[in-house]
Amino acid sequence: MILAAGYGTRLWPLTIDRAKPAIPFMGRPLVGYVAEYLAGHGCREIAVNLHHEPESVRAALGDGSRFGVSLTFVEEPEILGTSGALDNARDFFQNETFVVINGKFATDIDLTAALRTHRETGALATLVLRPNPDRERYSTVELRDKMIQGFGGHPAPTPASDTAGRVSHASLTSSRSQSSEAFITREPRAQSGYGATPLMFTGIHILEPRVFDFIPRGVFSDSVTGVYPRAFAAGERIAGHVASGYWHELSTIGRYLDTSIALMREQGREVEVGENSSIAEGAEVRDAVLWENVRVEAGAKVSRVVLGAGVRVAAGEVIADAAVVRAELVAGAERPEKALAGEVRGENFVVPLAR
Repeated sequence: MILAAGYGTRLWPLTIDRAKPAIPFMGRPLVGYVAEYLAGHGCREIAVNLHHEPESVRAALGDGSRFGVSLTFVEEPEILGTSGALDNARDFFQNETFVVINGKFATDIDLTAALRTHRETGALATLVLRPNPDRERYSTVELRDKMIQGFGGHPAPTPASDTAGRVSHASLTSSRSQSSEAFITREPRAQSGYGATPLMFTGIHILEPRVFDFIPRGVFSDSVTGVYPRAFAAGERIAGHVASGYWHELSTIGRYLDTSIALMREQGREVEVGENSSIAEGAEVRDAVLWENVRVEAGAKVSRVVLGAGVRVAAGEVIADAAVVRAELVAGAERPEKALAGEVRGENFVVPLAR
């Protein structure tokens, strides 16, 4: 199952007319990127839950054949949470081991290796973990002998921590060069200290159908705070698989842009150009993501930006460190509490981004 029902408020205004999983990412919708990832590890029958702007997700995925999968869409009239979403689609999962993944991640984690760990341990659930050397604000996970002992708070920062969560090209490449076994031997016991590398949960679950014994019917419920504690209390084992590879969640504009830039640079380019978009000769464009139907006119200068659908950057205009949508999209709209502030500049609405 790909979880795709969230509002994406921290990505606003990019999510004002589409769900977060429907935003473009590296030449396809983000949810399509996730579907391709699952298909690459043999998961080809996929359920997708829907709530906010559901038609944008349906349009992004189609029948799934473009991404090598077949799809079942499951509507949520009200948001149900991580495991409430499973309850709402439990008939889809009754017969065999299944995978749940959030639809906002970019990763090349070896899911096949995680499935092997799950089968070897015989656990009710296996959570895919990764080291958090920068001590970003993700809850810590305590692990011993491949079994999860519990969940903690956010790790204490170090002076070298990247509090902005910025993704660098170096961090992408270095994470790929480290083995999961090295991290297992440095498994943290005291999550608040500076010496150990804390572990964090990636949002990828591998589950057995008997997990439904612990999921309440017809209500909002969360796997980590509700279902797994009940399973622990009943004597069930929850395994942890510590993975290498890159993993980035794209729930803020800054993370989305910086991850896109880092991956583009790995491919030797600086710009992602969406369908029917154009950059005029004489325009300067670098470190930029252009969605569909964007025009950058001659003499315009654009750097480290996301240009939303239909945006026009006029000749002579300079935009840097920002996300931009058409001003008409936000006219009369209320900015969500977690969203960044912006301003109208001509026909565009510009949201400045901190470096």
